[in-house]
Amino acid sequence: MISSSSSNPIVNYLTISDGALVEIKNLLAARSQPCEGVRVSVRTRGCSGLSYIIEYALKDKNITKFDDVVECDGVRLFIDPKVSMFLIGSQMVYKSDDLTSGFDFVNPNEKGRCGCGESFKV
Repeated sequence: MISSSSSNPIVNYLTISDGALVEIKNLLAARSQPCEGVRVSVRTRGCSGLSYIIEYALKDKNITKFDDVVECDGVRLFIDPKVSMFLIGSQMVYKSDDLTSGFDFVNPNEKGRCGCGESFKV
């Protein structure tokens, strides 16, 4: 783990798979405007109630001093502290097949997902 300048300590309740780490690095390297990393949150939506939200972490826009930080190999994930309890023990992964690709979470706290996989419940 690399030290962080965030006011909150680096946390270890969420891990990042090698595939997800490579994909995040590629996305950050290709971005024309600077950002601090990636921000993870959860919103109420979908059939099951909650949906993971992954977006670029932009200083003075969507990063707060209360965010938890997971740092891996120089990549920082900022996590909305209101959703940290949903992510304990989870792993962020990158899935790719013939039809779709994208980030997902292997989350032991999930009690179910909707049929399309867009939302989950805990």
